Amino acid sequence: MEHEGTYDAPGARGGPPGAAEAPAQAAGAPPRPHRHAGVPVPPPMPHAAPPMPHGAPPPVPVEAPPVPQQPGRAPGAASHDRSPFLTWLRASRVAAGPGIWAYGYRPKPPEEPDRLPGRQLLSGAVIAVLCGWLLGSLLWNGYLGSYWLWPLTVLTPDSWHRGMAAVWTVYIYYAICLGALVYVFGRLGRWPQVWRRYVAPLLARLWDDGGVIPAAVGGGPRQDPADWPQLRAAGAHEAADRLAAEARAGLMNDVDHSRIERAWQSVRVQPGRLASFTETVLRHGAAACAHPSGARDLPVRAARHDLVTRQVRIGAAVDDERNPYVHRGAGYALDPSLLGTSLLAVGPPGSGKSDRLVRPVLESQCLQALAGRTAVVAVGAAGAGLAPDEAFDVVVRIGRQDSAYDLDLYGGTDDPDEAAAVLAEGLVGDLTATLPGEGGRRAATVLAQILGPYRAAHGRFPSVPELRELLDGSPAAVGALRASLVEAGHEALVREIDARERQAHRPGDAGPMLADRLALLDRPAFARFFDTTDASRTFSLRALEHPLRVRIDLPERGHAEASRMLARLVLAQFTECAVARGDRSLFACLVLDDATHAVTPEAVRGLGRLRSANAGVLLTLRTLDDVPESLRSALLGAVGCRMAFSGVTTWDGARFAEVWGKEWVETRDVTDRQVIAHEPLTRVTHVVRRLVTGRAVTAQSVTVRKVERERWSASELAHGVPAGHAVLSVTSVRGSSAPPVLIDLQR
Repeated sequence: MEHEGTYDAPGARGGPPGAAEAPAQAAGAPPRPHRHAGVPVPPPMPHAAPPMPHGAPPPVPVEAPPVPQQPGRAPGAASHDRSPFLTWLRASRVAAGPGIWAYGYRPKPPEEPDRLPGRQLLSGAVIAVLCGWLLGSLLWNGYLGSYWLWPLTVLTPDSWHRGMAAVWTVYIYYAICLGALVYVFGRLGRWPQVWRRYVAPLLARLWDDGGVIPAAVGGGPRQDPADWPQLRAAGAHEAADRLAAEARAGLMNDVDHSRIERAWQSVRVQPGRLASFTETVLRHGAAACAHPSGARDLPVRAARHDLVTRQVRIGAAVDDERNPYVHRGAGYALDPSLLGTSLLAVGPPGSGKSDRLVRPVLESQCLQALAGRTAVVAVGAAGAGLAPDEAFDVVVRIGRQDSAYDLDLYGGTDDPDEAAAVLAEGLVGDLTATLPGEGGRRAATVLAQILGPYRAAHGRFPSVPELRELLDGSPAAVGALRASLVEAGHEALVREIDARERQAHRPGDAGPMLADRLALLDRPAFARFFDTTDASRTFSLRALEHPLRVRIDLPERGHAEASRMLARLVLAQFTECAVARGDRSLFACLVLDDATHAVTPEAVRGLGRLRSANAGVLLTLRTLDDVPESLRSALLGAVGCRMAFSGVTTWDGARFAEVWGKEWVETRDVTDRQVIAHEPLTRVTHVVRRLVTGRAVTAQSVTVRKVERERWSASELAHGVPAGHAVLSVTSVRGSSAPPVLIDLQR
């Protein structure tokens, strides 16, 4: 468990695979969960797994993971029997606004416009203590005389000067004098403000870290979330007892908790599944309702996660005047409610886009996929190291002969028109602005004239070499296709072939251009890929209805243009498949590391449709110059979250400054004017002050006014963002937003 308030599941830091198995079995661990296919929501119980959808790769048999071992004592835990998991589960979470890390968040006191700087406040308090101690010492030792004792001798009767009455009277008077000293110098040194700002928060933090009063999560204030009160309220007491026992025994982690919570939500939607859910929990315990892969955690965690709020921490807001007061010093995090509006990150190489943003977000989405809440697809260059292979269910290595999976070139659809539109976007989407007329639609029409007849004749779409021959207008290939259509009795589709042959001879036809682009994929390195005859190893994005973890490696080094074309294709397929899902309860996320030349007019329009489909895209760019000039403003307007890393150019900063807009701020103009004295005595005083200070006597004039100023100017973004920092603005799918905030990505 991280000391800052994060939970690390047992085994999250690596170690030998069987290190946790022996203790779990010795403690009477439940039997291993059965492997089943991906579960749409409401997810069925493990004993009733549906078949995988068309286009999803067959599951690879794997052994059920070992039950996590008993974790050690959490840092700062109050007792030895308190596990890190229980500390994490019982921690307080405050929804303070979009982007703020809710785990352990403590709201800040109201803003004080005349707030003194901390150094001035502390120095004044120390000086007041020293002055009060000096005055009290002088009075007590009689250096200032005994006049301070006169009220005691004058106002008290003589009968009080003997016996115990005299003792009590003297001590009470001393206490009154001491209280007067404390009150006077406390007011002068602002001791109450020091207490509120420094001492009280420190004591509260020590009190909470000691675990004296754990905060409850969910249910009433006195309900322990480890007791699963929602299950007990529904009558599933036996299941709640089993889960509570395993939680206290250290056999449950945060992924297990989130996954079972997800399954319980399906039971609330369909109460008839309560008996099946209870039976499954009693049989498997914390391993119930397991992910199709059988995994219950990732092999390694590099970021800080909170699966209760589904947040991943990416840094902390800097205590800077340019940041809003509420955000200063608070942790900053991303979650599906923010990623659902899509995120665009711009920064030069080495600014931290991959290490500080892409990898934490991808790791978070993989954890949520194990919990049955998310389907994630990561696209990046081969060797980028976004996450280890063990963190994914499907790894597509395009151009590698050892790849176990292939990518469906047509997105897993059976509709020729839909397949033609998506494929045309991937092949020539970046050229539509330069083509005459509606170039994208014309390219899709050309592909549809070939794909429809070919599928009707052969029951499948053509492979890359076959499609290239048909686009080139090869007489042998076109004649064979026509003969197959005539033999199958598809005379109407023969007319499509005839129309394609007539259009091929017209100037400006899109067929040759499509064939040239397709030739980039008709290379020896891709000979085993994009095969339409072997559906067993082909992955398509139609499987987004299941909690899959997919990584697609692009051959960027040797085939840069082909990699960009495949990135556009995957982006087009994702936007199409995410919107076309019948079950949108799972959050679908596409992480596209380096979207250079992948942003097209159709892609920008697709990003706007993802918000209502419970899906989002994370795009990174080295510079906005990688996007056509006509699409830069549209792209920044289509995404809800925008992030500018340190080192961006002033041209890129001007775009961000424009989209972030302006705000009203209060400015103070201080003017110094020389004071001219008319009286002799005043003139003499001014002369003496000038001789002593070396400056003329002046008076200050302060003018306060409100002006409209850019939140972040282009120059500030280009030169005022330190290394390892970024400026981020977020918007949630419900419309709440946060202004741009300067974030330290290393905290």
